[in-house]
Amino acid sequence: MTWTETFNCDICGKQKGSVDHWWLAWADGFRPHKEAIERQMLKIYPWENMLAHDAQAKHLCGQACLQKLVDRWLNAEMNTGHAAMAAVRDGGHDIKK
Repeated sequence: MTWTETFNCDICGKQKGSVDHWWLAWADGFRPHKEAIERQMLKIYPWENMLAHDAQAKHLCGQACLQKLVDRWLNAEMNTGHAAMAAVRDGGHDIKK
C-alpha cells in the first residue's frame, strides 16, 4: 500500500501538484511591548512540506490566493484593532447609545 498525501489551497480549493509555487501562512499573537494589546501577526513562508502539516497553516496555491488571504487578514485585523482600541479608550465598557 502506498501513502498519498494531498494538500488543497485554502482559498480556491486547487490540489497541490509536485511543481507548484505554493505558500504557507499563519497568524500568531504578537505584542510589540508589554502595554500593547496583543494583535495577530501574519507570517508567510514559501512551501515547506514539514510546515504544511501544522494545523494552523493556511495552504496557498500561488500569489493570487496569497494576496486574497492577506487582503482578508488585513480587513479582519483592522476591524479587530478598531474594536480593541475603542474598548481601551472607553475603559473596557460598551457605550450604550
